Amino acid sequence: MPDYATLREIWWGILGVLLIGFAVTDGFDLGVGATFRFIGRTDDERRALLESIEPVWEGNQVWFILGGGSVFAAWPLLYAASFSGLYLAMFLVLVALILRPVGFTYRGKLEEPRWRNAWDWALTLGGAVPALLFGVGFGNLFLGLPFHYDELQRPVFTGTFFALLHPFALLAGAVSLAMLILHGAAYAAFKVGEPMSQRAAAVGRVAAVVFVVAFIIAGVWVGRLEGARIVAGADPLGASNPLDKQVQLLPGAWLSNYRAHALLWLLPVLGIAGAAASWLSLGARRAGRAFLASCVSVTATILTAGVALFPFLLPSSTHPSHGLTIWDASSSAYTLAVMLLAVAILLPVILAYTAWVFHVLRGRITLEEIRRHTDRY
Repeated sequence: MPDYATLREIWWGILGVLLIGFAVTDGFDLGVGATFRFIGRTDDERRALLESIEPVWEGNQVWFILGGGSVFAAWPLLYAASFSGLYLAMFLVLVALILRPVGFTYRGKLEEPRWRNAWDWALTLGGAVPALLFGVGFGNLFLGLPFHYDELQRPVFTGTFFALLHPFALLAGAVSLAMLILHGAAYAAFKVGEPMSQRAAAVGRVAAVVFVVAFIIAGVWVGRLEGARIVAGADPLGASNPLDKQVQLLPGAWLSNYRAHALLWLLPVLGIAGAAASWLSLGARRAGRAFLASCVSVTATILTAGVALFPFLLPSSTHPSHGLTIWDASSSAYTLAVMLLAVAILLPVILAYTAWVFHVLRGRITLEEIRRHTDRY
């Protein structure tokens, strides 16, 4: 079994895999939801778009649940500090996510246009709001959250919800929203028939341009932010104690890992290249290739942020030395080892099941098929 330091690094990687799994699978659900009211212009067209994600969204949520569970079990200090300090923001995300299953269930109960129009907007918000707030959350990690630990080592959050809406955080939200709209539009272009497919391709190409521009601006901005750097303490083999280290805030420190390992620059390059390839593929009517390229872009973008933050999980802006890292926020070595065995068994099962579901549900959804099913659903 790996030593304590290696287990912590492995679980940092597992957390990244779960975040990427959620962004790649549920991300296209959010992207389709955020734009389906505009890609679909009639009730039948919107039904076709919803039908493309309704059978799979619930399975895709598994990655979200696994991510939350892994934070709770593997990084309890991170769970306590983030969920208590960001309670209102997370509540809004959950409300928006809840709108989706409710909208799927109730939209088709009545044929009244105003009823369906109201649920269409609810589903749009259910896709756009989480996609935006996830990016805002990541942006605030680079800014640091205003929290510290008291004499009993209890996390104390001193900020407000509106303080989270910093211009850089909003820019990160725009990166996330554009990225997932591109991802969702590529999926819709691949999964549904005309004319929705053509409109989705057009939306995806616009989103790709917005994403690349916002991503580059955010990268330049990160290079000018004050980043956290450990100067003492944080023993990789020691017990988890977030107060047993010293941290300095230095301009450009978030790019230290990239300066130390030049090959890491391939990650942001892949993020941009994936979006560019998706833009080209959508223009060439190669929706399948566009979706695969957007998967690469989503994966590389998340890895870009994660590598920049490493080894920090939750930096503190008010008390930098109280920020949480992978070395001082984890569970015990025994807990991480037992959970690693469980992940080694269950994660391949989840991947195999997900692949099987998408194989069974392969094929396009056309307006002709939608019109053959006139019953309320």
